[in-house]
Amino acid sequence: MYRGRFAPSPTGDLHLGSAAAALVAWLSARAAGGRLVLRVEDIDTPRVVPGVEQRQADDLAWLGLDWDEGPDVGGAHGPYRQSERHARYEAALARLGAAGLVYACDCSRAEIARVASAPHAGDEGPRYPGTCRHRAPGAWRRPPALRLRVPDRDVTITDALHGPHTQNVWQTVGDFVLKRGDGAYAYQLAVVVDDLEMAITEVVRGYDLLASAPRQALLAELLGSTPPTFAHVPLVVDADGARLAKRAGGTTIREQRAAGASPDAVVGRLARTLGLATEAACPSRALLATFDRSVLRGVREVRLAPA
Repeated sequence: MYRGRFAPSPTGDLHLGSAAAALVAWLSARAAGGRLVLRVEDIDTPRVVPGVEQRQADDLAWLGLDWDEGPDVGGAHGPYRQSERHARYEAALARLGAAGLVYACDCSRAEIARVASAPHAGDEGPRYPGTCRHRAPGAWRRPPALRLRVPDRDVTITDALHGPHTQNVWQTVGDFVLKRGDGAYAYQLAVVVDDLEMAITEVVRGYDLLASAPRQALLAELLGSTPPTFAHVPLVVDADGARLAKRAGGTTIREQRAAGASPDAVVGRLARTLGLATEAACPSRALLATFDRSVLRGVREVRLAPA
């Protein structure tokens, strides 16, 4: 059975760009007759805003996007909050460690940047060159992070919307962090463990995360599992081409509601933005009759349709 997920971080109210990705994830699951999981990615505790988790869930429900498993409804693969899944991440680290794939590193970001031979901008910063890869354990200058010992080989994922995507993770990113020095589990580890344990068959999310897919596929393989497939949907940008963000005024679902917009109008706007419909307003379930993801194939970004 198809199992999809929508996994927002409760760091700010849901904006139209995230809602567009949620809409495609929901349509993909419902069109396949499968199940949709709502997972709360609150692993970065200091950035979590109190009350946002419930507001995001309320906004999704207001849009007509329901889910079959989640923090509020339970399910066989819970818990559905990352903050409640630390034991699972620690168990995955232990498995990787037993295979000799984890080592400690106390390098700072500034130190890595100074010695990196090929810096790459992104969520991991510059490429990590393996400074501590062969270092014997000793006195640490600061609490060390735990890194994955990445093999030097190509990893290829085939995205449903963008085709094959190949990356040599070692050459592009290097040995990436699994657990930070402050004890927080890294997003890359948490999301892979969660997707595997929740039996997710396809990950539908924004195009900006395509670069993370090879890392996650590799990590799933090193954990002895088969990674889910991927479908990276276009990012939504404003009229000037700037990416929508939670901090941008007037673009959150909550602000749309406060301004008097109806859920059908917002769903219609999202569907027109993605090229999935032409109507000014329509309920989410009405889109299922004509849903065709192929219109998104090869599209990296779309401009937000006028209200």
